[in-house]
Amino acid sequence: MPDKTTFETDVLPTFAGELAVTFLGHGSLRFTFAGKEIYVDPFGEVADYSLLPKADVILVTHEHGDHCDPQAVAAVRKEATRLVATEGCTSKLTGWTLMHNGDSHTVGGIPIEAVPAYNIVHKRENGQPFHKPGEGNGYVLTFGDRRVYVAGDTENIPEMKDLRNIDVAFLPVNLPYTMSLEMAADAARTIRPRILYPYHFGDTEISKLVDLLKDEKDIEVRLRQMA
Repeated sequence: MPDKTTFETDVLPTFAGELAVTFLGHGSLRFTFAGKEIYVDPFGEVADYSLLPKADVILVTHEHGDHCDPQAVAAVRKEATRLVATEGCTSKLTGWTLMHNGDSHTVGGIPIEAVPAYNIVHKRENGQPFHKPGEGNGYVLTFGDRRVYVAGDTENIPEMKDLRNIDVAFLPVNLPYTMSLEMAADAARTIRPRILYPYHFGDTEISKLVDLLKDEKDIEVRLRQMA
């Protein structure tokens, strides 16, 4: 069982102050910036959210239970919390702002873009992709002069070539549901973030991603506890 109370945090500079990134585990992240607390995909299996600071903004990438966890959302939510969700989550959650692929909103003072997240190659036994086009979001959040891409559950899809000026990227690497190591390396070469955090990687031998990108000197791969 993961330790639900102790987490790694990186602090990144921006022109508007420090951005703290806390790695809660699996697909769950916490960003602290300009006095605001922003959570992505709260999931009760990785953190005791009742012990964490209340959220100003919560982003949910899609409806699967390890990303859209109503109990975890409720534990970290306060009356003024802004909740951004996809259409598939709206039957599980209340008081949400709906974002589709391509939407851009400023939520709680944070500019947020919703971008596609889906499978092309990896599919269920019935031939349906694990994540269908149009159903899930990745999010690009702007903190000062830092653009942070949280990919959600996706493969290295063609729309990634449209992402621009990404400073920090979180890419999922957990077969068969998202990307292989090779797909993640390809996505990183397409997006070209300054910092790459693989996340939501389960039992993947994630250190191999460092080797796959060893010749990309302008991409720093940082490994954190995000299984």
